Amino acid sequence: MSDAGVDKAKPSPHKVRKLDPQDAVSSEGDDSKEYDAETQKALEDIDACQNEIDALNEQASEEILKVEQKYNKLRKPFFEKRNDLIQKIPNFWVTAFVNHPQVSALLTEEDEECLHYLTKLEVEEFEDIKSGYRIKFFFDDNPFFENEVIEKEFHLGSSDYDHVGDPASKSSEIKWKEGMDLTKRNKEITKQGRKRLHEEPRSFFFWFTDNTDASCDDIAEVIKDDMWPNPLQYYLVPDVEVEENGLDDDSDEDEDGVDDSVVVVDEEDELDEDDDEDDEDDDEEGVEVLDDDEDDDLEGEEIYEEGEEAGEEDLDDDDDDDEGA
Repeated sequence: MSDAGVDKAKPSPHKVRKLDPQDAVSSEGDDSKEYDAETQKALEDIDACQNEIDALNEQASEEILKVEQKYNKLRKPFFEKRNDLIQKIPNFWVTAFVNHPQVSALLTEEDEECLHYLTKLEVEEFEDIKSGYRIKFFFDDNPFFENEVIEKEFHLGSSDYDHVGDPASKSSEIKWKEGMDLTKRNKEITKQGRKRLHEEPRSFFFWFTDNTDASCDDIAEVIKDDMWPNPLQYYLVPDVEVEENGLDDDSDEDEDGVDDSVVVVDEEDELDEDDDEDDEDDDEEGVEVLDDDEDDDLEGEEIYEEGEEAGEEDLDDDDDDDEGA
Protein backbone atom coordinates (compact mmCIF):
# COMPACT_ATOMS: atom_id res chain seq x y z
CA MET A 1 0.00 0.00 0.00
CA SER A 2 1.36 3.38 -0.95
CA ASP A 3 1.93 6.18 1.47
CA ALA A 4 -0.92 8.04 -0.16
CA GLY A 5 -3.23 5.13 0.55
CA VAL A 6 -2.15 5.06 4.19
CA ASP A 7 -2.83 8.76 4.51
CA LYS A 8 -6.30 8.34 3.09
CA ALA A 9 -7.07 5.46 5.47
CA LYS A 10 -6.10 7.44 8.61
CA PRO A 11 -8.87 9.54 10.20
CA SER A 12 -8.25 13.25 10.15
CA PRO A 13 -7.54 14.94 13.52
CA HIS A 14 -10.87 16.80 13.33
CA LYS A 15 -12.78 13.54 13.57
CA VAL A 16 -11.37 12.56 16.98
CA ARG A 17 -11.88 15.80 18.92
CA LYS A 18 -14.69 18.21 19.58
CA LEU A 19 -14.61 21.39 17.65
CA ASP A 20 -13.53 24.48 19.53
CA PRO A 21 -16.20 27.19 19.13
CA GLN A 22 -13.43 29.65 18.26
CA ASP A 23 -12.41 27.42 15.34
CA ALA A 24 -15.96 27.06 14.11
CA VAL A 25 -15.77 29.79 11.48
CA SER A 26 -12.57 28.45 9.95
CA SER A 27 -13.84 24.88 9.84
CA GLU A 28 -17.40 25.42 8.59
CA GLY A 29 -16.53 23.80 5.26
CA ASP A 30 -14.97 20.76 6.93
CA ASP A 31 -17.22 17.67 6.68
CA SER A 32 -15.70 16.24 9.93
CA LYS A 33 -17.24 18.78 12.43
CA GLU A 34 -19.44 17.27 15.18
CA TYR A 35 -22.02 20.07 15.67
CA ASP A 36 -24.73 21.15 13.30
CA ALA A 37 -24.95 24.78 12.28
CA GLU A 38 -27.60 25.72 14.84
CA THR A 39 -25.68 24.18 17.77
CA GLN A 40 -22.45 25.74 16.60
CA LYS A 41 -24.06 29.18 16.45
CA ALA A 42 -25.47 28.73 19.97
CA LEU A 43 -22.03 27.76 21.31
CA GLU A 44 -20.48 30.85 19.80
CA ASP A 45 -23.18 33.06 21.34
CA ILE A 46 -22.73 31.43 24.75
CA ASP A 47 -18.97 31.96 24.57
CA ALA A 48 -19.45 35.64 23.70
CA CYS A 49 -21.95 36.03 26.55
CA GLN A 50 -19.55 34.38 29.00
CA ASN A 51 -16.80 36.80 27.98
CA GLU A 52 -19.10 39.69 28.87
CA ILE A 53 -19.84 38.13 32.28
CA ASP A 54 -16.13 37.65 32.97
CA ALA A 55 -15.44 41.27 32.08
CA LEU A 56 -18.13 42.43 34.53
CA ASN A 57 -16.74 40.17 37.24
CA GLU A 58 -13.31 41.66 36.77
CA GLN A 59 -14.73 45.17 36.94
CA ALA A 60 -16.70 44.31 40.10
CA SER A 61 -13.59 42.84 41.71
CA GLU A 62 -11.65 46.05 41.08
CA GLU A 63 -14.43 48.22 42.49
CA ILE A 64 -14.89 46.00 45.56
CA LEU A 65 -11.15 46.23 46.17
CA LYS A 66 -11.35 50.04 46.14
CA VAL A 67 -14.25 50.00 48.61
CA GLU A 68 -12.39 47.64 50.95
CA GLN A 69 -9.30 49.82 50.82
CA LYS A 70 -11.38 52.89 51.61
CA TYR A 71 -13.04 51.35 54.67
CA ASN A 72 -9.80 49.80 55.90
CA LYS A 73 -8.45 53.33 56.19
CA LEU A 74 -11.62 54.47 57.97
CA ARG A 75 -11.46 51.57 60.44
CA LYS A 76 -7.76 51.97 61.27
CA PRO A 77 -8.06 54.77 63.89
CA PHE A 78 -10.80 52.83 65.70
CA PHE A 79 -8.63 49.71 65.80
CA GLU A 80 -5.81 51.79 67.25
CA LYS A 81 -8.11 53.31 69.88
CA ARG A 82 -9.42 49.86 70.78
CA ASN A 83 -5.87 48.56 71.21
CA ASP A 84 -5.06 51.42 73.59
CA LEU A 85 -8.13 50.55 75.68
CA ILE A 86 -7.35 46.83 75.65
CA GLN A 87 -3.90 47.47 77.12
CA LYS A 88 -5.63 48.73 80.27
CA ILE A 89 -7.08 45.25 80.86
CA PRO A 90 -4.60 42.66 82.19
CA ASN A 91 -4.40 39.38 80.28
CA PHE A 92 -6.99 40.44 77.73
CA TRP A 93 -5.51 38.66 74.71
CA VAL A 94 -4.54 35.43 76.42
CA THR A 95 -8.06 35.22 77.86
CA ALA A 96 -9.59 35.75 74.42
CA PHE A 97 -7.26 33.09 72.94
CA VAL A 98 -8.10 30.56 75.64
CA ASN A 99 -11.82 31.14 75.14
CA HIS A 100 -11.68 30.76 71.36
CA PRO A 101 -12.53 27.16 70.45
CA GLN A 102 -10.07 26.85 67.55
CA VAL A 103 -7.14 28.89 68.87
CA SER A 104 -7.33 27.26 72.31
CA ALA A 105 -6.84 23.86 70.66
CA LEU A 106 -3.23 24.92 69.94
CA LEU A 107 -2.34 26.14 73.39
CA THR A 108 -0.24 24.23 75.87
CA GLU A 109 0.15 25.32 79.47
CA GLU A 110 3.54 26.85 78.62
CA ASP A 111 2.01 28.69 75.65
CA GLU A 112 -0.60 30.20 77.93
CA GLU A 113 2.07 31.22 80.41
CA CYS A 114 4.02 32.96 77.65
CA LEU A 115 0.92 34.62 76.16
CA HIS A 116 0.24 36.32 79.49
CA TYR A 117 2.92 38.76 78.34
CA LEU A 118 1.07 39.50 75.07
CA THR A 119 -0.06 43.13 75.27
CA LYS A 120 -1.20 43.93 71.76
CA LEU A 121 -2.21 42.23 68.53
CA GLU A 122 -2.53 43.83 65.10
CA VAL A 123 -3.67 42.57 61.70
CA GLU A 124 -2.50 44.65 58.73
CA GLU A 125 -3.74 43.97 55.23
CA PHE A 126 -1.47 44.89 52.35
CA GLU A 127 -2.39 47.83 50.13
CA ASP A 128 -3.54 45.31 47.58
CA ILE A 129 -5.87 43.39 49.89
CA LYS A 130 -5.90 40.28 47.76
CA SER A 131 -2.12 40.01 47.89
CA GLY A 132 -1.88 39.23 51.61
CA TYR A 133 -1.64 40.43 55.21
CA ARG A 134 0.53 40.28 58.33
CA ILE A 135 -0.23 39.48 61.98
CA LYS A 136 1.83 41.26 64.66
CA PHE A 137 2.17 40.12 68.29
CA PHE A 138 3.54 42.64 70.83
CA PHE A 139 5.04 41.32 74.09
CA ASP A 140 6.24 42.79 77.36
CA ASP A 141 9.60 41.76 78.73
CA ASN A 142 9.28 38.04 79.46
CA PRO A 143 11.41 35.02 80.46
CA PHE A 144 10.88 33.21 77.13
CA PHE A 145 12.39 35.35 74.32
CA GLU A 146 14.05 38.67 73.60
CA ASN A 147 11.68 39.97 70.88
CA GLU A 148 9.29 42.77 71.65
CA VAL A 149 7.38 42.12 68.42
CA ILE A 150 7.01 38.95 66.36
CA GLU A 151 5.05 38.85 63.12
CA LYS A 152 3.88 36.40 60.51
CA GLU A 153 3.20 37.45 56.91
CA PHE A 154 0.98 35.75 54.38
CA HIS A 155 1.44 36.35 50.67
CA LEU A 156 -1.56 35.07 48.77
CA GLY A 157 -0.04 35.46 45.32
CA SER A 158 -0.63 37.90 42.50
CA SER A 159 -3.86 39.86 42.50
CA ASP A 160 -3.97 39.63 38.72
CA TYR A 161 -7.41 38.40 37.68
CA ASP A 162 -6.12 35.78 35.29
CA HIS A 163 -3.34 34.44 37.46
CA VAL A 164 -3.04 33.71 41.17
CA GLY A 165 0.26 32.53 42.59
CA ASP A 166 0.72 29.91 45.28
CA PRO A 167 0.23 31.25 48.83
CA ALA A 168 3.32 31.53 50.99
CA SER A 169 4.12 32.68 54.51
CA LYS A 170 7.15 33.74 56.53
CA SER A 171 7.72 34.37 60.23
CA SER A 172 10.11 36.59 62.09
CA GLU A 173 12.82 34.71 63.97
CA ILE A 174 12.09 34.26 67.66
CA LYS A 175 15.17 34.89 69.80
CA TRP A 176 14.53 32.33 72.51
CA LYS A 177 16.27 32.65 75.82
CA GLU A 178 18.45 29.73 76.90
CA GLY A 179 16.40 26.60 77.52
CA MET A 180 13.09 28.36 76.83
CA ASP A 181 12.41 27.40 73.19
CA LEU A 182 8.81 26.26 73.43
CA THR A 183 8.86 24.64 69.98
CA LYS A 184 11.60 22.21 71.01
CA ARG A 185 10.13 21.59 74.43
CA ASN A 186 6.76 20.76 72.93
CA LYS A 187 8.39 18.31 70.52
CA GLU A 188 10.06 16.58 73.47
CA ILE A 189 6.74 16.36 75.29
CA THR A 190 5.19 14.84 72.18
CA LYS A 191 7.86 12.13 71.99
CA GLN A 192 7.56 11.36 75.70
CA GLY A 193 3.80 11.02 75.24
CA ARG A 194 4.46 8.33 72.59
CA LYS A 195 2.45 10.08 69.93
CA ARG A 196 2.87 8.98 66.36
CA LEU A 197 5.88 10.48 64.63
CA HIS A 198 3.86 11.99 61.77
CA GLU A 199 1.55 13.82 64.16
CA GLU A 200 2.49 17.46 64.55
CA PRO A 201 2.96 18.75 68.10
CA ARG A 202 0.20 20.96 69.39
CA SER A 203 1.68 24.36 70.10
CA PHE A 204 0.89 27.99 69.35
CA PHE A 205 4.54 28.78 68.68
CA PHE A 206 4.98 25.73 66.50
CA TRP A 207 2.13 27.14 64.37
CA PHE A 208 3.86 30.52 64.32
CA THR A 209 7.16 29.13 63.05
CA ASP A 210 5.63 26.63 60.60
CA ASN A 211 5.52 27.95 57.02
CA THR A 212 5.26 24.71 55.10
CA ASP A 213 1.75 25.22 53.67
CA ALA A 214 0.24 28.70 53.88
CA SER A 215 -2.80 27.64 51.85
CA CYS A 216 -4.00 25.44 54.75
CA ASP A 217 -3.31 27.86 57.60
CA ASP A 218 -6.75 27.94 59.24
CA ILE A 219 -5.48 29.53 62.46
CA ALA A 220 -4.20 32.60 60.62
CA GLU A 221 -7.58 33.01 58.92
CA VAL A 222 -9.36 32.64 62.27
CA ILE A 223 -7.21 35.34 63.86
CA LYS A 224 -7.63 37.66 60.88
CA ASP A 225 -11.34 37.16 60.14
CA ASP A 226 -12.79 36.25 63.55
CA MET A 227 -10.57 37.19 66.46
CA TRP A 228 -9.26 40.53 65.22
CA PRO A 229 -12.61 42.09 64.13
CA ASN A 230 -14.21 41.49 67.54
CA PRO A 231 -12.03 40.02 70.32
CA LEU A 232 -14.32 41.31 73.07
CA GLN A 233 -16.86 38.57 72.46
CA TYR A 234 -14.26 35.93 73.35
CA TYR A 235 -12.90 37.80 76.35
CA LEU A 236 -16.41 37.99 77.86
CA VAL A 237 -17.38 34.37 77.25
CA PRO A 238 -16.72 33.10 80.85
CA ASP A 239 -18.64 35.97 82.47
CA VAL A 240 -21.67 35.27 80.31
CA GLU A 241 -21.55 31.57 81.13
CA VAL A 242 -21.15 32.20 84.86
CA GLU A 243 -24.03 34.66 84.86
CA GLU A 244 -26.29 32.25 83.02
CA ASN A 245 -25.29 29.35 85.26
CA GLY A 246 -25.83 31.49 88.34
CA LEU A 247 -29.34 32.37 87.28
CA ASP A 248 -30.11 28.77 86.50
CA ASP A 249 -28.73 27.61 89.85
CA ASP A 250 -30.77 30.21 91.74
CA SER A 251 -33.92 29.22 89.96
CA ASP A 252 -33.21 25.55 90.67
CA GLU A 253 -32.65 26.29 94.33
CA ASP A 254 -35.88 28.25 94.48
CA GLU A 255 -37.75 25.39 92.88
CA ASP A 256 -36.14 22.83 95.19
CA GLY A 257 -36.80 25.00 98.26
CA VAL A 258 -40.56 25.19 97.73
CA ASP A 259 -42.50 22.75 99.93
CA ASP A 260 -45.10 20.88 97.88
CA SER A 261 -47.42 20.77 100.91
CA VAL A 262 -47.60 24.56 101.13
CA VAL A 263 -50.15 26.24 98.90
CA VAL A 264 -49.49 29.87 98.15
CA VAL A 265 -52.70 31.90 98.00
CA ASP A 266 -52.93 35.48 96.83
CA GLU A 267 -54.57 38.11 99.02
CA GLU A 268 -57.30 38.63 96.45
CA ASP A 269 -58.11 34.92 96.54
CA GLU A 270 -58.27 35.03 100.34
CA LEU A 271 -60.65 38.02 100.23
CA ASP A 272 -62.85 36.27 97.68
CA GLU A 273 -62.99 33.16 99.86
CA ASP A 274 -63.87 35.28 102.94
CA ASP A 275 -66.66 37.00 100.99
CA ASP A 276 -68.01 33.65 99.87
CA GLU A 277 -67.99 32.37 103.47
CA ASP A 278 -69.78 35.51 104.69
CA ASP A 279 -72.43 35.08 101.99
CA GLU A 280 -72.93 31.47 103.00
CA ASP A 281 -73.29 32.50 106.67
CA ASP A 282 -75.84 35.16 105.69
CA ASP A 283 -77.79 32.61 103.70
CA GLU A 284 -77.80 30.21 106.65
CA GLU A 285 -78.98 32.99 108.97
CA GLY A 286 -81.69 33.83 106.50
CA VAL A 287 -82.84 30.25 106.48
CA GLU A 288 -82.92 30.24 110.27
CA VAL A 289 -84.99 33.43 110.29
CA LEU A 290 -87.44 31.87 107.90
CA ASP A 291 -87.60 28.81 110.12
CA ASP A 292 -88.36 31.02 113.12
CA ASP A 293 -91.11 32.79 111.17
CA GLU A 294 -92.59 29.48 110.19
CA ASP A 295 -92.53 28.34 113.84
CA ASP A 296 -94.30 31.59 114.84
CA ASP A 297 -96.95 31.01 112.19
CA LEU A 298 -97.48 27.47 113.43
CA GLU A 299 -97.82 28.67 117.04
CA GLY A 300 -100.33 31.28 115.89
CA GLU A 301 -102.38 28.66 114.16
CA GLU A 302 -102.31 26.46 117.28
CA ILE A 303 -103.47 29.40 119.42
CA TYR A 304 -106.22 30.22 116.93
CA GLU A 305 -107.38 26.61 116.94
CA GLU A 306 -107.35 26.49 120.74
CA GLY A 307 -109.42 29.70 120.75
CA GLU A 308 -111.97 28.22 118.40
CA GLU A 309 -112.24 25.09 120.57
CA ALA A 310 -112.69 27.22 123.67
CA GLY A 311 -115.42 29.24 121.93
CA GLU A 312 -117.23 26.12 120.94
CA GLU A 313 -117.12 24.80 124.52
CA ASP A 314 -118.58 28.09 125.79
CA LEU A 315 -121.40 27.80 123.30
CA ASP A 316 -122.15 24.26 124.42
CA ASP A 317 -122.28 25.37 128.05
CA ASP A 318 -124.75 28.16 127.22
CA ASP A 319 -126.98 25.74 125.40
CA ASP A 320 -126.98 23.41 128.42
CA ASP A 321 -127.91 26.32 130.70
CA ASP A 322 -130.82 27.28 128.47
CA GLU A 323 -132.17 23.77 128.47
CA GLY A 324 -132.01 23.59 132.28
CA ALA A 325 -133.92 26.78 132.65
